[in-house]
Amino acid sequence: MAIIDFFDRGWRGNPEGSAYIQDDRHYSFNEVGQLSCRIANALLAEGFGKETKGAVWAGNDVTAWTCTLGLWRANMCWIPVGARNAVEENLYVLDAFDCEILFFQQAFADTIAALQSRLPKIRLWVCVDGESPQVIESISLNGWVETQPASKPEVPVDPDDVIMLSATGGTTGAPKGVMNTHRSTQAFCAHFMMRCTYGGERGGNERPVNLAAAPITHTAGLLSVPCSALGGTVVVVTKPDPALLLGAIPKYKVTELFLPPTVIYRLLDIPDLKQKVDFSSLKYFMYGAAPMSVEKLKQAIDTIGPVMMGGYGQTEAPASIAYLRPDEHFDTDGNLASDTRLSSVGRPNALIRCEIMNEAGEILAAGESGEICVRGDLVMKGYYKAPEKTAEAIIDGWLHTGDIGHIDADGYLHITDRKKDMIISGGFNVYPSEVEQVIWSHPAVRDCAVIGVPDAQWGETVKAMVELNQGQCATAEELVALCKEKLGSVKSPKSVDFIDALPRSPVGKVLKKDLRARYWADSERKI
Repeated sequence: MAIIDFFDRGWRGNPEGSAYIQDDRHYSFNEVGQLSCRIANALLAEGFGKETKGAVWAGNDVTAWTCTLGLWRANMCWIPVGARNAVEENLYVLDAFDCEILFFQQAFADTIAALQSRLPKIRLWVCVDGESPQVIESISLNGWVETQPASKPEVPVDPDDVIMLSATGGTTGAPKGVMNTHRSTQAFCAHFMMRCTYGGERGGNERPVNLAAAPITHTAGLLSVPCSALGGTVVVVTKPDPALLLGAIPKYKVTELFLPPTVIYRLLDIPDLKQKVDFSSLKYFMYGAAPMSVEKLKQAIDTIGPVMMGGYGQTEAPASIAYLRPDEHFDTDGNLASDTRLSSVGRPNALIRCEIMNEAGEILAAGESGEICVRGDLVMKGYYKAPEKTAEAIIDGWLHTGDIGHIDADGYLHITDRKKDMIISGGFNVYPSEVEQVIWSHPAVRDCAVIGVPDAQWGETVKAMVELNQGQCATAEELVALCKEKLGSVKSPKSVDFIDALPRSPVGKVLKKDLRARYWADSERKI
């Protein structure tokens, strides 16, 4: 099954229905489907072949997303580039991943024009929303496709053709190119559709309404595909504005959305949120991409409702290694589950095998800690033009995620930390996420990050970097005392710094390498 087949399934079942809504403008499946066909036919007419790399440099926008659908319909490869990324980062990705086609919004034309001479591999420049004289030899999307047929082109497809070439998170070193295929993205869609079910009462036809509030160039784009497959509507939020996001939920009766924890924390800071916003339409409020505070998760369940859904995935195994369904946040008596359960990422999904392995590649028993390893159709094809890195990551068919964790007796997967983030202090392993959960439990703390810093006696010691809620106070001494009470002295921070904002990637992950850099600059340790 090709990735575009998921959209076409919804198109066939709901041709006149609203596939997307943006700024109160409704786009039917017919409208979007036909434009994607014109784009695909235009690409093929230009002579581009399968797996040709094309990028879309745009904010959240329906027409821009339709260009991605057009690339997929032509069995070509989409390179996600984030509109909020640093310009040099996007430049690196476009050049290193051999991009030949660039769709872009006029708002980014000046930036792209300045980069043109440094992107000699790009052969086609298409402005999705008008003319762009700044970009040499660029053409407008409407003019380019107007003579192309709106029928589906016949294109041979192999399940292992690469259709998405994504940069790794950027939290460590230069990003690698992750090659995902029809096969791996199909596994993601199947996982999502098995866990986020829609049926309706008495056999009725209940269609999802997905809110694309996070960047479409990251998780929100892929998460919209299952919604389209069910003939549902994707509501596109064009600005990172909490008021727009919250207003859209009751207005469009949104049933599902994804946000990273850091954004959820900021929503929870809004006074009287529970009284201000009607969340009754929501079935699945997905959180992931970074660990979430258990205390904040409890607050979200109380404020938003019993709809929170945890998720764990990687670019290398997209968005669905494990899910913690809304009902799994509760025990059989209907009470909130234990903190241990709530801190998990749920049970591994059905179409993969997930095991915990030691350094020798041996599978460990339940409860034992080691590296999380995954195999199955969800796993990437490999890293682009990096066979040695692929061989390091995929061994005997197992993707070694670099995440440390364990599977408990009930089958729930717990992520302790990233391998590279683990702190070794005086010979003892300290997992930052364990310390962060304790610090997060303090009512004055909005967010925190725990890192290891050099120490002459212990090798490295534990340091906490803390953001406080506006208008609230906490001292380093009371946070250290809290950690000592819960974890003992070895795992407790030896120092605490209060900062206004933690450095983050465009998708909300804390950049711990940036925090570590100032302390390890003169050390041989790799940061």
